[in-house]
Amino acid sequence: MRLLLFNLATDADDPILGFTTRWLCAIAERVASIHVITMRSGRLAVPDNVHVHSVGKEKGFSEPRRLVEFYKILARILREEEIDVCFSHMMPLFTVLAAPVLKLAHVPILMWYAHPIITWTLKIAHACSVRIVSSFRTSYPYKHDKLSVIGHGIDTGIFSPDADVKEPNLPTILCVGRLSPSKDHPTLIKAVSLLRQRMSEPLQVVIIGGPGSSLDESYARSLREQVKTLNLGGIVHFDPPTRLSDLPRRYRQCAVHVNLTSKGFVDKVALEAMACARPSLVANEGFRETLGEFSESLTFRFGDPEDLAGKLLKVLKLSSQDREAMGRYLHRQVAELHSLKHLSDGLIEQLNKVRQCQDRSIFSPNG
Repeated sequence: MRLLLFNLATDADDPILGFTTRWLCAIAERVASIHVITMRSGRLAVPDNVHVHSVGKEKGFSEPRRLVEFYKILARILREEEIDVCFSHMMPLFTVLAAPVLKLAHVPILMWYAHPIITWTLKIAHACSVRIVSSFRTSYPYKHDKLSVIGHGIDTGIFSPDADVKEPNLPTILCVGRLSPSKDHPTLIKAVSLLRQRMSEPLQVVIIGGPGSSLDESYARSLREQVKTLNLGGIVHFDPPTRLSDLPRRYRQCAVHVNLTSKGFVDKVALEAMACARPSLVANEGFRETLGEFSESLTFRFGDPEDLAGKLLKVLKLSSQDREAMGRYLHRQVAELHSLKHLSDGLIEQLNKVRQCQDRSIFSPNG
């Protein structure tokens, strides 16, 4: 199979999107070649049969120039190689731009999307795609007539338990993810203020991440002001974004990880923490299947600091042995439902199905 792949960022060192490099490596083992058209590129760590073409955002190209580059790259790839199928990863814009050209070339589209926001671009991209794949059913906010769920693709060879890593004497509540309003950090900070009143033992909170855009800068400042107002300066600490290779160590050293995003935002960081055998408290009901027997203990009401503080207290009151047992169970759940192998198996299956539909109209309402 010769694959065309659309990607937002292809950079092994990107703290948010670096995981896509591991996806590419896993998929590359199963196909003849992959041509990646990406909005921006950085350090490339991919096999020889993966060819990355950037439209130049990392070079500061303007939007009109990036549009021209996109069509130039697409035309060159289609001219030089016979592409069997296109996989669009979180790029409904590229899907829409490429759809007319790919239709003429008889190249069908499989699109991945996992985000709660519905845009007109997404609706058009949905119509242009033969099939849709996502991590959870709740991750795809539009019509489910074409949807298949294939997990989140966590590399459990990297995000894994380590028996030699012990929790520090000071219990750590960890929260990983960019500083953006959708991440709802104020609920965690309020919950910690409540928790401090109910625990005699000391603890610390580490929030790893940075603003995702200039618009998030004021949000980041407001979080630090909230910490100061609640007199939590000695408890809540902000660390800058961490390279993907350093994250497993940070997860393994925490007592519990917290993810505060609502339905639709299925953050992979929660799954990464579970894969490292750490309890992960979540507000998103979509995680319940993965949490399994611990779904009640580890799910709190979105935006409810009182509920979060109560759930955190119960987890922190567990013995380290009980938390380790909980973590081992969660690791097995992630390995079964969200491993990189599980995702690549599902993705190849869906790509083959889509490939068989290449003579059908990509604008067919039934996909």
